[in-house]
Amino acid sequence: MLDLEVVPERSLGNEQWEFALGMPFSQAISILQKHCRIIKNVQVLYSEQTPLSHDLILNLTQDGIKLLFDATNQRLKVIEVYDLSKVKLKYCGVHFNSQTIAPTIEQIDQSFGATHPGVYNAAEQLFHLNFRGLSFSFQLDSWNEAPKYEPNFAMGLASLQIPHGAMVKRMHIYTGNNLQETRAPAMPLACFLGNIYAECVDVLRDRAGPLGLRLRLLTAGCGLGGMTDSKVKALERSIYFGDSCQDVLGALGSPHKVFYKSEDKMKIHSPSPHKQVPSKCNDYFFNYFTLGVDILFDSTTHLVKKFVLHTNYPGHYNFNIYHRCDFKIPLVIKKGKSYSWDQIQELLGHPMEKPVVLHRSSSANNTNPFGSTFCFGLQRMIFEVMQNNHIASVTLYGAPRTTSHARPESSSSSH
Repeated sequence: MLDLEVVPERSLGNEQWEFALGMPFSQAISILQKHCRIIKNVQVLYSEQTPLSHDLILNLTQDGIKLLFDATNQRLKVIEVYDLSKVKLKYCGVHFNSQTIAPTIEQIDQSFGATHPGVYNAAEQLFHLNFRGLSFSFQLDSWNEAPKYEPNFAMGLASLQIPHGAMVKRMHIYTGNNLQETRAPAMPLACFLGNIYAECVDVLRDRAGPLGLRLRLLTAGCGLGGMTDSKVKALERSIYFGDSCQDVLGALGSPHKVFYKSEDKMKIHSPSPHKQVPSKCNDYFFNYFTLGVDILFDSTTHLVKKFVLHTNYPGHYNFNIYHRCDFKIPLVIKKGKSYSWDQIQELLGHPMEKPVVLHRSSSANNTNPFGSTFCFGLQRMIFEVMQNNHIASVTLYGAPRTTSHARPESSSSSH
């Protein structure tokens, strides 16, 4: 049984790990993977057809805990303990829920005090006691009548005339004073772990198509003597098609991984695939997982030739490999932000050709439970569309280059 410390408006955890509000989804998954022998039977819950309309949830069924992540930014919004019999809980190092201590209303009063009168929800038959960043829900369905209390009497729980022995049914940890209106906070300093994250990414483009990316980056590095900086730093960097490896490294730092393409599955869809000369070298990607961005370099010139932006939707083959890239593509018509393919076609126009069907599978396991996706080309952009009509990724291509357009420093390496 897990023995966890409750920190209102912040976290639930122990000395080895903690689930902190604002934590990215992937970091919570990393904790669960690292402690898989202790935390078992975890469910991932999401809406398959409308993934942005419902929270993304990790359900720790064995421990009676749910982690609710904001569907859009995929950061931890609410921590819910829905079965207190499966976990031990303490506050300021003192248990208020364990096998020997029942979470009664008297125990909560003793551990936390009562700063405000509670709220009774007749529809749920639950009595909610709210603190800042923390709420307890008490079950009332076994009582003969609803609780009687006067809001003016706020001298303690006894003044609310709640029957003795009322037990906590659920507990929530969140930001602010209102559970219904809470939002996922900014990512805590402890979650940066030396990585750089993208707050937003703007696609730079002209009438012909995309030119590059402008990234607003967030970092929390270490200062002198190993002391962690107390503030998150915001940086702005731009990278363009035709930039060199050095340009990209200078702007974004080292990638998490360098991936060399073994084959180009899209080559068959080019105008004259049989005329293309096989390359002795393979093009290669810089994978920036925490930015949700891949950058493809030409193997001969070592210049940027492609950007891939990932939305990290659940139900996609690459889910949880990348953080969500919150990218924006400027359009002439002003309209609300959406990842729906139908709405994007209304703004950019309809593709002239049929989509390319993309079926991902690993070499070790040739099955893909999520099915195929469909790739549509528009204005030097390829939109990978999932079966629920949402965008899985967008690939940006630069304008076709000629020798005269090459950068001076790369002209000597062209053959």
